[in-house]
Amino acid sequence: MNSGMFFVRLLLLLIIYPSITYAQQVADTASLFRNPLLQSGPDPWVIRHNGFYYYMHTTGVDIVMYKTRKMSDLGKAKQVRIWTPPAKGPNARDIWAPELHRINNTWYIYYTAGSSDSIHPQHLFVMENKADDPTTGTWVDKGQLKDPAADNFALDATVFKYKGQHYFIWSGHNGKDNLQRLYIARMQNPWTMATHRVEIAAPIYDWEKDGIPVNEGPEILESPKGDIFLVYSASACWTESYALGIIKLKKGADPLDPANWTKMPTPYLTTNKENGAFGPGHNGFFKSPDGKEDWIIYHANSKAGQGCGGHRNPRIQKINWQPDGMPDFGVPVSINQPIRKPSGE
Repeated sequence: MNSGMFFVRLLLLLIIYPSITYAQQVADTASLFRNPLLQSGPDPWVIRHNGFYYYMHTTGVDIVMYKTRKMSDLGKAKQVRIWTPPAKGPNARDIWAPELHRINNTWYIYYTAGSSDSIHPQHLFVMENKADDPTTGTWVDKGQLKDPAADNFALDATVFKYKGQHYFIWSGHNGKDNLQRLYIARMQNPWTMATHRVEIAAPIYDWEKDGIPVNEGPEILESPKGDIFLVYSASACWTESYALGIIKLKKGADPLDPANWTKMPTPYLTTNKENGAFGPGHNGFFKSPDGKEDWIIYHANSKAGQGCGGHRNPRIQKINWQPDGMPDFGVPVSINQPIRKPSGE
């Protein structure tokens, strides 16, 4: 090779190589996202159906739904206000923790609301929609969902299917004290309980009692091995002790028997000041688009002292599974730290 040809090739490499590097940097950046997904979003919930994720959170005054193909792009998602409460009645105000569930090819939203004529009487309500896309169609009020024998303060309802039966889990009072406990009942249909409530958990550890003793925000997580975990939030939501705990259901056992639920003695997701995550809790779970990864969504405050209000924002991160089958949520990922997007996005 003569010297002239060598210098020509060297010049071409110097021109092309930076372009390749830049293209790789663009590709890498496109595969990353940062928390939080929104500036505000207490009590986040998400479910996937027909290639779309449907996301909701507490607004306090109505129910709004987001629709997106990619959870990392939630901030760009279409928003639809699907329900505004009546001016008066049992579900007129303090609209909290809506959850969307698909049961027997029909959509149901379970939410918490207060009465217009009382100070703070939160109860649980349900709406139904037969449209395939829950941002369309008509939402029909199915009324309050309750145990007639124990119509006490109640909030944070969720539903899960187990051995062909649907079960209803929520947080509430027992009518004797103000401890927020976790209850379960089998469902007759999506708006009616078939059994009376059974208490499966109460705040017993010190980390569950900061502010006031609380167990709330119950959510079900199934492991790749088929184990059933109930993940819940503990301590008062306005404290920085707010954290996630785990209760495990004995494999194959009856969920209506309290003895079949074992509460883990330590929390599984807690405040991390260095990462800008104060009071992480009230979570949900979802699969990546390709179904290969489990992810958790939860809210946290970005600064200390922000309390139990609109400063709480939604964050997501991948779940790892330990060899013993227990979930590993890790520590809250630092806000604005680049994170690899869910697999398949």
